[in-house]
Parts: sequence; structure tokens; C-alpha cells
Amino acid sequence: MKKFNSTVLMILLLVIVSLAIYIFQLVKFQSPQDTVFYFLQDMAFLPLQVAIVTIVLGKFLTNREKKERLKKTNMMVGAFFSEIGNELLEKLNRLNSKSEELELCLNFIENWSNRDFKTAATSIEKYDLDICCTADDLQNLKNMLSEKRNFILLMLENPNLLEHETFTDLLWAIFHLTDELLFRGSFADLPSTDIAHLNNDTRRAFKAILVQWISYMFHLKSDYPYLFSLEMRRNPFNVNKTNI
Repeated sequence: MKKFNSTVLMILLLVIVSLAIYIFQLVKFQSPQDTVFYFLQDMAFLPLQVAIVTIVLGKFLTNREKKERLKKTNMMVGAFFSEIGNELLEKLNRLNSKSEELELCLNFIENWSNRDFKTAATSIEKYDLDICCTADDLQNLKNMLSEKRNFILLMLENPNLLEHETFTDLLWAIFHLTDELLFRGSFADLPSTDIAHLNNDTRRAFKAILVQWISYMFHLKSDYPYLFSLEMRRNPFNVNKTNI
């Protein structure tokens, strides 16, 4: 309400100033005909001016808001990988029979061009990951994800993620996998159909994390090289990474 009142007052003030200028012009120059002529001339161009200002200024503000939202979202993506993402990538890659292929591809990501990042993200979406979990693997995964379940829930509740569909889908994939694992008390005597179902859920989550990780690395390399350098030193696909 206070903001509305201040806006109304500002409009009234501008109208009063405009009227005062026109009245001064009438009194000073005693030429109402010229005043009306120039007034109508200004009014003729007013719609065009409004259109130009609205389009240009509106686009500028929209792009600025989009960048601000993207910045906040990327901060959350960074928190996700620091809290759980990097560790989860390592664990899931151990369950992947093609882990050496991924390590060979993603080990030297620091040397990629912008085009390489985009190509890799597209390729990963089509890549046939081969996930094969044992009972012990599923139990270890369950223990880890159950500890981070509240963290994932808090991230899903953040309104800044509403426009970031890929990251939201990633969180839902992990949340679904967590629930599937928590639903089962023991993995020792699970039927093969259940194992296949859990492997598929794990594969879906792993692929979603991979795509998001590549996208986040591209963001860091472009905008925050010093953070990118740190991430490369703890690259989950670098078997020779140094401890920090």
C-alpha cells in the first residue's frame, strides 16, 4: 500500500510540473495556438515513445531478472554438488560398468571448448549407462541418500528452482530413488524384477546428475574460473585428483 501511494504521488507531481510548464509558456509568450500545436505534436509521438521505452526497457529488465534468478539457481546447484552431488557421482560411477569410458571422457574437461560442453551434455542424454547394483551397493546408497533426504526436500521447496526444469527433474529423480530404497527394508532377497527396477531408477538419477554437472562446470568455467579450478582438482572422474 505504501509503495502504491508513493507511485500515485510521483505521478501527480509529474502532472503538476507538466501543467506548470505549459501555464508558464502561455503566460510568458501569449501564444496559445503554438502551445496547443506543440502539445498535440508531442502527443502524436507519445504512443511511439511509450512503445519503444516499454519494449527496450521491458526486455532489459526481463534479462536482468533472468540473470539474477539464474545466478541464485547456480548457487543452489553449487551447494548441491558440494553437499551430495560430487560424492554421489563417484558412488554411482563405481556401479557403472562403463565407468572407464566416462572417466576417459570427463577427466580432462578443463580443456574443453564451449562447443565441447554442449556436445557432451547432448551425448550423455543419449548415452547407454550400464548400472548393476548388488545388495551391498543398494544398502550403501540407501544409507547415503537417507542422510541427505531432508537436504533434497529443502532444495525442492525453493521457489527459485521453478524455472530450472533440468535441476528440478534431477532432484526429483534422486528423491524418487531415495524413496524406492527406503521402501525396502532389506536387499538380500529381492527378486530380480525389483533389482532391475532399482537399477533403472539409479541409472535415471545418474544420467540427470551427469548432465547437470557438465552444465554447471560450463557455467563455472565461463563466469568463475577460480571456482572451476577448484572443481577440477576434485573432479569425481579424475582418478588422480589431489586432496585439498
